[in-house]
Amino acid sequence: MSIKLSFSNTRQDLTGQSKIWGCPDLPDTLPYPEIPYEEDGEKHADPMSFICQIRLEDIADIDRDNILPHQGMLYFFGEMDYFLGNFDAPNYPGMGEWPSQYFRVLYSPSCDNLNTHSIVDADGELLCRPAESISFYPCNDGEDDFKLLGRPFFSEVEELYPYMVSLFQMDCNDNWNLMFHDSGMLNFLISPDDLKNQNFNNAICYLHSF
Repeated sequence: MSIKLSFSNTRQDLTGQSKIWGCPDLPDTLPYPEIPYEEDGEKHADPMSFICQIRLEDIADIDRDNILPHQGMLYFFGEMDYFLGNFDAPNYPGMGEWPSQYFRVLYSPSCDNLNTHSIVDADGELLCRPAESISFYPCNDGEDDFKLLGRPFFSEVEELYPYMVSLFQMDCNDNWNLMFHDSGMLNFLISPDDLKNQNFNNAICYLHSF
């Protein structure tokens, strides 16, 4: 069974809670992911876009087969600027399987002692969308929309990775001006063995569109 995600605007403090967008709450053991690049012969790094964090105790009642851990926090990062409408963004990961420097899946076994990481511009303004709360519901394995676990919605992706689990699937969303080209979807995929052993750093990321 897969787990569907729905999102709500809220004034609630979402520090340490499940949320999409906003700023991640990371333990000291997990540095904020960056995208390396070179300019004029010098090496630099830009902060990667934070997508969401999942407080895993929130999905424990739905994940009855214990596919995911039921404690700690699972984080998803990816280079999202282009897909949120910034077509001049310097980093575009492309279609198909993304190079590893453009995404990251992190896991903290504990939700204690987390620190909020805020990425701001020169004027101190946050460089992110406002955080929204996440609710979770059971759904069928091959559904579209935003979901955890199960199979990718697109059969083309499942055929390419027949033995992998769709750890997290992202769909287009008009409220955020989020478009993966022509009605595409982004899947974070992981092998059953890596999922069982909590090797989330071995996940891959694949963008498919019509």
